Amino acid sequence: MTATAPITQDVMTIPRKMPEGPINLVGLTRDGMREILIENGTTEKQAKMRVGQIWQWIYQWGKRDFDEMTNLSKAFRAELAEKFMIEVPEVVTRQVSEDGTRKYLVKIAGGHEVEVVYIPEEGRGTLCVSSQVGCTLTCSFCHTGTQKLVRNLTAGEIIGQVMLARDDLDEWPEPGAPKDETRLLSNIVLMGMGEPLYNFENVRDAMKIAMDPEGIQLSRRRITLSTSGVVPEIARTAQEIGCQLAISFHATTDEVRDKLVPINKRWNIKVLVEALRAYPRVSNSERITFEYVMLEGINDSEEDAHRLVKLIEGIPAKINLIPFNEWPGAPYKRSSGNRIHRFADIIYKAGYASPIRKPRGEDIMAACGQLKSATERSRKSRKEIAAKAGLS
Repeated sequence: MTATAPITQDVMTIPRKMPEGPINLVGLTRDGMREILIENGTTEKQAKMRVGQIWQWIYQWGKRDFDEMTNLSKAFRAELAEKFMIEVPEVVTRQVSEDGTRKYLVKIAGGHEVEVVYIPEEGRGTLCVSSQVGCTLTCSFCHTGTQKLVRNLTAGEIIGQVMLARDDLDEWPEPGAPKDETRLLSNIVLMGMGEPLYNFENVRDAMKIAMDPEGIQLSRRRITLSTSGVVPEIARTAQEIGCQLAISFHATTDEVRDKLVPINKRWNIKVLVEALRAYPRVSNSERITFEYVMLEGINDSEEDAHRLVKLIEGIPAKINLIPFNEWPGAPYKRSSGNRIHRFADIIYKAGYASPIRKPRGEDIMAACGQLKSATERSRKSRKEIAAKAGLS
């Protein structure tokens, strides 16, 4: 498979129903849950009401035991427990950074592992969610890209990351308690392992659950999907998800972006930027976030800053400048603080917000571009990683 080949869901995703045993309800859409209940004996007349009840218990109250669903009859609860389960990925390890960032290594079906990161901030908290095991894009500055793609995550495995984080934060409300608007987990960013738009259907279904008003109840404005530029799916994202959009941009010429973000060879900067122009209008988003990792001597010149401003002219935008987070064998170095601030100043004077992202969780390898499952990391020595990066 080439680095930019589309990934088909039926090949790369584990089916929701295993050959034997109960069916996991986590990750099913409302329609999917209704169909499953009908297939397993619930009448069509009752199914809609039952879906609403079960849905609230799972996604609003965080319950995993059917016996706790007290507005269902005991007989129906027993029937549910026999045929279904409520299961989220298993937390293998939990690390906490000096700055409070939490990194979870979680195990999914097949024994594979992905990483999930929770970043606390004053008055809010952001969960960085993975969409694939590994990644197919091989972006040269990204540690995750050195791990080969294994498969897509299911919708249940994606929303399950949100649920396990809420478990750890002890953030599920009690049924009947007064509504509390304070959220420890207030935002989701699809910026973990993988390219979300190469797993579109599962990402869409998981985010619909996150946004559901009778479930986790996150506004679409609090969900940001980051893509390296899968152009055909950008309009679809606006129409079917409507969340905020971030672009892993990182370069102002095709020559440089071809090396940093190889998907650019398929959809170059001009094609990508044209696709972005319609997004805010279709999705009713305020602006697009352009992510730009600062690499010494590669993409951090004043000329790059001026070209970037020219490229995005007319697009409501914010430019996130990301100091490069180094990892063992990385072929690049972080731009100097002075260079980053000069770059930011040029963008700011052109009328765009240009925040410099503060690295979080670097001491536990939880910062942007550093995620990689421990099992995959352990299979490669430092020397092997360096050799692949072209440093030996």
